[in-house]
Amino acid sequence: MSRIAVVGVSHHTAPLAVRERLALTAARNRCLVAGIVEGGEVAEAVAVSTCNRTELYLSGPGTDATRLVEIGMAELQAVAGEHDPIPDELFYRHRGERAVLHLYRVAAGLDSLVPGEAEILGQVRAALQEARHEHTAGPILSRLFESGIETARRVRTLTGIGSNAASVGSVAATLAREALDGLADATVLLVGAGKTSELVAVNLLARGAGRVLVTNRTLARATTLAERFDGVPVPMDALAEHLVEADVVICATGAPHAILDAATVERALAERPDRPLVLIDLAVPRDVDPAVRGLPGCTLHDVDDLERVVTRNRSARADLAPAGEEIVAGEAARFRRWRDSLEVVPAIAGLRALAEQVRSEELARVEGRWEALTPRDRALVDRLTRSIVNKLLHEPTVRLRDIGAEADAAELAATVATLFDLPRTPGAPTQPA
Repeated sequence: MSRIAVVGVSHHTAPLAVRERLALTAARNRCLVAGIVEGGEVAEAVAVSTCNRTELYLSGPGTDATRLVEIGMAELQAVAGEHDPIPDELFYRHRGERAVLHLYRVAAGLDSLVPGEAEILGQVRAALQEARHEHTAGPILSRLFESGIETARRVRTLTGIGSNAASVGSVAATLAREALDGLADATVLLVGAGKTSELVAVNLLARGAGRVLVTNRTLARATTLAERFDGVPVPMDALAEHLVEADVVICATGAPHAILDAATVERALAERPDRPLVLIDLAVPRDVDPAVRGLPGCTLHDVDDLERVVTRNRSARADLAPAGEEIVAGEAARFRRWRDSLEVVPAIAGLRALAEQVRSEELARVEGRWEALTPRDRALVDRLTRSIVNKLLHEPTVRLRDIGAEADAAELAATVATLFDLPRTPGAPTQPA
């Protein structure tokens, strides 16, 4: 059987300073999973990386789950850097059905910082696409992620957990409003023109914010987003001077290092001594140097600070979570039955191969008695015998798949192998129980 394991860190287990060391760009994600599979011990690998988690899903038929966990730990430690290893206790490690349950809960938003948030589903889908780009998502993990995505849709549809759920954008807007004691006519500076910046901007404007400035590494993208809000695009090299104009700064870029240091922010504050400045850093790795937090006249929030607002609002959706967990548990059990049924596939293939061998040998044995048969007659005999074999094996094949999904598939496969003297598959019991 193909084993499954997941290793990772999230906002539940590790602080932002650790999570940002493990953040993966799309390119780095692809390199990571490709390198793991090329190593030979792991057949399939998918990496999920968001602002609140980085985790590796691994699968392999010839590698036990404990070894998969060891490989996952080593790979993530390598991402973090060997000179300052991350303590083992900050990683979670799940095997088998617990790994399946974990992915389903993640995709459904049940494990999110903001319960029921919708963004995570797109991020899980993107992780699968990155792995498929590198051909590292095979039949097991592809099926797992596809069913996880479908399960997440069912949870959101049937429980309503995503209805009116706080998003990262709404939580960030709430923090800004609280820090400024209102957002009336506030000037918002978006640093980064991605989906996160867009969502936060919508929420800020809905709460009364006024002018919007947008800067981005690519000015064309800044211009496109600014036009949506009747805002103003700003070149990235002019960021420092536009800090003076802003009341709220939302940072959400994919930069690998801080783009706003304490000295830059301090100079901006000196030019606006009577106006407070709120910076909300939603990037991982962080866009704003943590030293900014100590500057007078400035309030800095990062993704971990969102937890306070989320905790306050979580009770409103707490009663919806059990229904979601029930759906997830049922789908995880269904996935397990499908995976268990794969145990009998080699037995089915072996049984069909044996039947074809017998058919071919019997036809060859009487070949010399068929001198009078025309080529058309011989083709008819071949089709007839092939049809007989297929009809005889159809019901046993269906029954083997069905029973293998409910019973001990490995023992069932061993029983079939014993009855028909088929070759043993690796890892199968030598005797049926």
